[in-house]
Amino acid sequence: MSHADELPSMTSEDALHCDTCPKTVARGDAIRTETYGDLDADRWQTLCCPTCGGRLKTVFVRDE
Repeated sequence: MSHADELPSMTSEDALHCDTCPKTVARGDAIRTETYGDLDADRWQTLCCPTCGGRLKTVFVRDE
């Protein structure tokens, strides 16, 4: 079964792939944490895998 078969209603923009535990995660299911490094935590968040905690993506959340 492919990832598309497992999550038929998820678009590619909504799906994030975890390289640590090869899972496809819906953006809404990802765990939001503070960023790593020197990024401003008020403007950036890191999306992490709910299964293993691995980093999926860092996203810009505020422009002010």
